[in-house]
Amino acid sequence: MTDFATTRLGDTVAYDRHSAGARPVVFIAGAGPHRAGDPGTTATADLLAERGVASVVYDRLGRNESPAGGVITLERELAAVAAMIDAAGGTAVLCGHSSGCAIAIEAARAGLPVTGLVLWEAPFMRSGESTREWIDEFERRLDTGDDDGAQRQYMRDMPAEFIEMAQQAGIWDAVVAQVESLRPDGRALVAVSAAPMAEILAPVTVPVLAVVGTETFPGMPEAADAIAAAAQEGRSERVTGAHHAWDPQAMADRIARFVGAG
Repeated sequence: MTDFATTRLGDTVAYDRHSAGARPVVFIAGAGPHRAGDPGTTATADLLAERGVASVVYDRLGRNESPAGGVITLERELAAVAAMIDAAGGTAVLCGHSSGCAIAIEAARAGLPVTGLVLWEAPFMRSGESTREWIDEFERRLDTGDDDGAQRQYMRDMPAEFIEMAQQAGIWDAVVAQVESLRPDGRALVAVSAAPMAEILAPVTVPVLAVVGTETFPGMPEAADAIAAAAQEGRSERVTGAHHAWDPQAMADRIARFVGAG
């Protein structure tokens, strides 16, 4: 059953709470997914609930049942994360997917009550300068009303078949319609690439687990290893998964061990 929360900045966030157990986890989606279109995360949350781990899965601002007008800043997205931590019980492990990893890190760096970070396939392969140029052009197109061009710019380095598949499936227009929701991803990626990872993670004192799938994209394992090496208490591991998605049972097992429920 969908619940709704209001952030300190006035945005409404739709979310599902899976169990009311201890050791809560909040899942932060990356670029694009929302609850209705992401059954893998819901399945993972359900499996965690069976172990007594409370999980929250929410629609990022500007997606599905979390409509958000105007410019969706990183500040607004972090306020949504804070509201979800409150909904989870006041503290939580954040599980970020892809660019959601950058938002999770920024939430921890901002001093939100985060008890740990689980980062799935963080796309931290670009230099700071390259990331800034990529996102500056994305935002330039977005700010001029070129939503289609902005979406294509954001997906510039992804496999070309991703766009082709979306067009063939008839969902490209729906993807483009929520392109504003990618602005916080871009800003968070710029932030985490602005300095060496050890400097970025210096304020983060909680355990950090960087995870990649058993089948993954070039550069992902190295990025996970770099995160683990830079964190004060970090590990990098492989978990069953492919095509940038995890296997729900395998991921639930690993998160359960991470939070002490396994």
